[in-house]
Amino acid sequence: MAAAGDFGAPLQNIINAYVYGDIWERKDLSDPMRSLVMLAITAASGKTAEFRVHAQGARANGCTSEQVQDVLLLVAMYCGIPAAIETTRIAAEIFSDTSPPSGPHNT
Repeated sequence: MAAAGDFGAPLQNIINAYVYGDIWERKDLSDPMRSLVMLAITAASGKTAEFRVHAQGARANGCTSEQVQDVLLLVAMYCGIPAAIETTRIAAEIFSDTSPPSGPHNT
């Protein structure tokens, strides 16, 4: 959203207030579980740019490559193989990166 500058500021404010402020702060799901759910949603809906952001956040939140792989296999079975192909490539890239993840993220 930073690339949208002033034009995107109102949307970024909504995202910060409702998504990260209200939804991500709820306590019934852990951040890693919430990250896995977001990976499933973004993969199933074909939102690969968002999937990449959430995969980086999932890694930072402590999700394992095996957990992400299981999520993407479920996406493949329930939403179709095409929904899982590109997101599997993205996840492989992110989870094979050897640099340490940066702290927990609300993504």
